[in-house]
Amino acid sequence: MLIKLIVDILLGALAGFIAGKIMKSKNGLLMNIILGILGGALGGWLGSLIGIGGGWVMSLILAVAGACLIIWLFRLIKKK
Repeated sequence: MLIKLIVDILLGALAGFIAGKIMKSKNGLLMNIILGILGGALGGWLGSLIGIGGGWVMSLILAVAGACLIIWLFRLIKKK
């Protein structure tokens, strides 16, 4: 259980890094990693709702998509 949590956090951190590059984020590495962890949780949750997931590659894709969404929302909130 603890190992899965650590792997999920590391996967979210990697997703945050990748999403930061995709979105050309200027938030900084640490903020992108934090947003990636949140986005990884969001992507995993949305994937389970629509019935996709399983495997490392799909988990990473869902985490990156969720992280991109979180970074986009963060930009909207930050502008206000």
